[in-house]
Amino acid sequence: MPPTTLPRRVRVVGISGAGKTTTAREAAARLGVPHLELDDVFWLPGWQLREIDDGLRELRERVEQAPGGWVACGNWTTRVGSLLDDVDLVVWLDHPRWLVMAQVVRRTLVRAVTRQEVCHGNRELWSGMVARDPEHNIVLWSWTRYGSTQERYRALAAEGTVPVLRLRGRRAVRAWLDGLGGAV
Repeated sequence: MPPTTLPRRVRVVGISGAGKTTTAREAAARLGVPHLELDDVFWLPGWQLREIDDGLRELRERVEQAPGGWVACGNWTTRVGSLLDDVDLVVWLDHPRWLVMAQVVRRTLVRAVTRQEVCHGNRELWSGMVARDPEHNIVLWSWTRYGSTQERYRALAAEGTVPVLRLRGRRAVRAWLDGLGGAV
């Protein structure tokens, strides 16, 4: 049997709270390639969106600096254009809603309590836990966008233009990461 070739350009996607950053960071370490965090590319201090042309330029530079591969995390489909279309694999974290909600609530609480920086000095605020607008409440965002995110990635998988690996649950993620080998 021929050896399995490991992917070198991977995109990790899924709803907010699914564990994209954690999974991508570990996959990148196991594959020995850079981790490209799209939130870091497209958000500026004060939760201001970077101008799209500046974001695309920044992302293009990061991709060009990683000719041996990369693992990118984040959805950002309307902002990345075709820059990440040459992926070897899209890893879709499609966890049950209850698991996603438990993870996003826990993560948001920890970040609010510890004042952990998300990117560029941005932090999640307590007010973001009670805001009624999903644009200002990541927990509500995750709840309201759960179905449409599933639809988007189901459609991508059905297209067949790029290999999509759908992982449901922590065990599936752990098994995939363990299959990449390497130690972190």
